Amino acid sequence: MSGFAFKQFKVAHEQCAMKVSTDGILLGAWANLSGAKSLLDIGTGTGLLALMCKQRNLELTITAVEVDEHAYVQALQNVANSPWSAISIEHRTIQSFSSDVKFDVVISNPPYFNRSLKGDNAARNTARHTDGLSFDELISAFKRLSHSGSRFSLILPNVEGALFIELATQNGLHLNTHCQIKATPNKEVSRSLMTFSYVKSDIESSILCIRNLDNTHTADYIALCKTFYLKM
Repeated sequence: MSGFAFKQFKVAHEQCAMKVSTDGILLGAWANLSGAKSLLDIGTGTGLLALMCKQRNLELTITAVEVDEHAYVQALQNVANSPWSAISIEHRTIQSFSSDVKFDVVISNPPYFNRSLKGDNAARNTARHTDGLSFDELISAFKRLSHSGSRFSLILPNVEGALFIELATQNGLHLNTHCQIKATPNKEVSRSLMTFSYVKSDIESSILCIRNLDNTHTADYIALCKTFYLKM
């Protein structure tokens, strides 16, 4: 099986345009799940985020939505092969998804390239580009599928993250937590982990470096992710 082995589950990803990545692992380990009973994963891909969040909170009822058929089938297999086969995977666009449940937490590792050049791999283009799911549509989906106490956590490159914060604010959401990611201490910030809600608060800001200058993982990264990585 081509994929990634974690401590409690394995993720095959050979059929998915977007493979298991540090972005997904960061979000799955970082997202605030406190007090949550229900979670929606928008664009689940391999199912990684859904599986990580289930490992962190066994009480969660999780629904994951994926538009790409190959990724959907792979996510089904990954969930079936995990200890948590009750995770529900839906094959549809988030725009067409409806639910009687208003989710406590919504998470997404969304497409983010707005105008960059596209390659020849159509599935990868769909996974990485916002044509099929704009930031406006993502915010609309959260607002439609959430309640007044819901939280929305996602990861984006830093520039796109700033755009998303602006759009979310215009749509009545508030940035509550913002963790900026650096590959190493001497690199620029490359990613933004963000949590939004309907409740205005002081923004809890932090910076996380993934690796030290000697290429070992930092203590902060290990503390965040050690419950998942096999060799950590």
